[in-house]
Amino acid sequence: MADRQLNSSPALGPLLLRGALRSPFKRPAPGAGFPRTRLLLPGLRIDLARLAAYERVCGFPTGEPDLPVTYPHVLGFPLAMRLMSRRDFPLPLLGLVHTSLSIERAAALRADGEYDLSVWIEGLTAHRRGTEATVATALRRDGGLVWSSRSTYLARHGTAPGRPDGDRHAASPRTPDDGTGGADGDPVMPVVAEWAIGADVGRRYGAASGDRNPIHLHPLTARLFGFPRAVAHGMWTVARCLAAHGTPDAAEVRARFRAPVPLPGTVAYGADGDGRFALRGPDGGLHLSGEVRPLPVRNFLAQNQS
Repeated sequence: MADRQLNSSPALGPLLLRGALRSPFKRPAPGAGFPRTRLLLPGLRIDLARLAAYERVCGFPTGEPDLPVTYPHVLGFPLAMRLMSRRDFPLPLLGLVHTSLSIERAAALRADGEYDLSVWIEGLTAHRRGTEATVATALRRDGGLVWSSRSTYLARHGTAPGRPDGDRHAASPRTPDDGTGGADGDPVMPVVAEWAIGADVGRRYGAASGDRNPIHLHPLTARLFGFPRAVAHGMWTVARCLAAHGTPDAAEVRARFRAPVPLPGTVAYGADGDGRFALRGPDGGLHLSGEVRPLPVRNFLAQNQS
């Protein structure tokens, strides 16, 4: 894999437009080629005003000395879009679905710190509904890895019978099969809070994160892509849950995005005493399931020296 160093974070708007224009010409397949470049952005410092806007819209306390556990994803997203909007990335950006997220954090990350950011595409895999790409992000401080994530993105297309079901990313491997689950098979968590989500959440999160995908901004632009209403960003839903749940300084987070949250809307946030959480709609339909676990720092560092 070749490394390419950037001087600044790329602007998201032109990348999203370029990816959209190239989408009709893409030919997704698990065996297709993909960019073998790792993008590096050294000496990254946090824009504290933008961070505060992100904290407000996601429900994190503002002005804290440490970054929310999900915020490095926002920092890496423009680099991911640079790779995913390239001509040699085989999945169409339009219609691409964020299906899962895993994060490992070695310790609390200072908001006033300086970091080296890297993003690359790990590979493509077959899914029963199409092809999934795995995008990896890493944050280093003083040469040591302090935060890493993997996101999977699904491009739906026709597949041959017998494809894998794609459930290797299940957020909660300890989920019991004891008959207590909902219709979706996941256990129904005790409801901790109900949240009324405003129609402007997509626009507010888009302004704070830079991700101004039209399906999140307004009903009119969402309808152009087959959605009757705007839907919340998946990364907003997991950040909002983690703001309520809390995360140890050294932690592992896993989440699966099950169904979009229409805007405006009402959702129920549930959690148990075992680190698991979920977000459901008024009809009980599952939007998101996830889990937070403490992560021994020594183990994290030993496993992530590359």
